Amino acid sequence: MLEVSLNIALIVMSMSILVCFIRIVKGPTMSDRIVALDTIGITLIGVIGIIMVIQNTLAYAEVILVIAILAFIGTIALAKFIEGGVIFDRDRN
Repeated sequence: MLEVSLNIALIVMSMSILVCFIRIVKGPTMSDRIVALDTIGITLIGVIGIIMVIQNTLAYAEVILVIAILAFIGTIALAKFIEGGVIFDRDRN
């Protein structure tokens, strides 16, 4: 029963990633695209977590950590780019 529930969860999360990808392509604003990209990262972490439970292993724990860090840094960088247009501030004196 658990196996069936996990497979259903994987299917639903895959559809969620597809819907978010459509939002990235067609999003009316840049903010919508950034939120959809962040949602894909979070959903991908959940998918990998479910795969870890199905395979009964901890082999992908580092992958989850790397994806989480990259998603966070990417979201912060894109938000800063939207706010000011520049990611790295270079003050030249």
